[in-house]
Amino acid sequence: MTPQLQQAIKLLQLSRLELVETVQQALLENPVLEERPMDTDPETESQQEAASKNDKVKELDVQEQSLLKSAEWDDYLGNFSSTSRQASERELPEEMTSFETMHAAKPTLESHLLWQLHLSTLTDRQKEIGEMIIGNLNSHGYLHSSVEDIVSMCQVTEEEIEEVLPIVQCFDPVGVASRSLPECLQIQVDFLGKDDPILHSIIQDHLEDIENGNLQALAKKFHVTREDIQAYVRIIQGLEPRPGSSFGAGETFYISPDAYVYAYGDEFVIILNDEGFPDLQISPFYAQLLESKNCQQNRQYLQEQMRQGLWLLKSIQQRQRTLYKVLEAIVSFQREFFLHGVSQLKPLVLKDVADAIEVHESTVSRITTNKYVATPYGIFELKYFFNSGLGTSNGEQVASESVKAAIKNLINHEDQNKPWSDKQLVECLSNELQVNIARRTVAKYREALGIPSSTKRKKKVR
Repeated sequence: MTPQLQQAIKLLQLSRLELVETVQQALLENPVLEERPMDTDPETESQQEAASKNDKVKELDVQEQSLLKSAEWDDYLGNFSSTSRQASERELPEEMTSFETMHAAKPTLESHLLWQLHLSTLTDRQKEIGEMIIGNLNSHGYLHSSVEDIVSMCQVTEEEIEEVLPIVQCFDPVGVASRSLPECLQIQVDFLGKDDPILHSIIQDHLEDIENGNLQALAKKFHVTREDIQAYVRIIQGLEPRPGSSFGAGETFYISPDAYVYAYGDEFVIILNDEGFPDLQISPFYAQLLESKNCQQNRQYLQEQMRQGLWLLKSIQQRQRTLYKVLEAIVSFQREFFLHGVSQLKPLVLKDVADAIEVHESTVSRITTNKYVATPYGIFELKYFFNSGLGTSNGEQVASESVKAAIKNLINHEDQNKPWSDKQLVECLSNELQVNIARRTVAKYREALGIPSSTKRKKKVR
């Protein structure tokens, strides 16, 4: 995986505020990047100016075009056409958002993994094992309980755990639930499709040699050049040794929506939030300086900065296009939610959206992480729209989030002197939504909503 592709994938996962910080940092570190003057409209630049700028970076054109058209890029991000729309000029209704909806608990590693687990096609028993594995991870994402411990806790066989563990380890972030650093790195290497016995051996047995800088000894051992070993080292340095470190512990933070969705006639309009986001461009001064004959001494440095700047611009553009495409697909799949609210939320999995916009499921997972959309019914994380389904008596599917909303509504309107038991809630859901749901599932949803049992609810009233 090239550094440029790693950068593009990293940008997918960033929240809007994190992306703004990344761009601001790039402006400080890269001299060829600058903010576009406010009186300059990139859409109305003359053809002469555009041609002039293209000429000034002609030394990079061939290489950059090759990079940007690589199949590796397409595998992760897909091909998207421009999404310029007249909708971006429409005024957003001020009443769409409120202060109360602009704060939430930061997603934890556990919640992020459980979300993926519950959307998977595993059996209920396998999901229970997966929940136990996820519940025994430390803050860095490593499994701190042995398989034998989980066997005793779950009352399952070791073979069953060994079936589920590799599946969890390939959730995002890849390498989570590993039992050692070599296992964590090897899982990531396998996920990237790098089947190299030397790389495998270095990860399993020689990480300490890399740490101590014994590259020449490794080159001699594997009968390769020092440059080959350095190439392996660069691959390993590009991996994540602590896959859970990017997730917080659930502290409160304030939300700045990444996009807005509102009704406009019979359609829904999507507007990406660019408030406070710097409008970047390549500095004409440095582009001209690169072309100058007086730039021989610093030419290599400027070329590298120019290359990094161009990649950042392209990565940001691709990120925004991917986000827009995912939002379009979500609005299409969940149209009834945007019309009528949570009660009409439908079951949806990552694969549905990935297939619709022709990208890998991991791309959809990354672009929906820490992203929020303002809707007529409040601000929601994009992951909220992905949820498993429950069967109904007429053979249809109802989203689990809709069932949770129904449970919350029933409890909010219950007789406080005779609160509903979980068994009674099952009967109500069966009558109102025709949902086939077990009492244990109702209890799990109720607990997830932070609602105590009927006995404790009754005690609160007294």
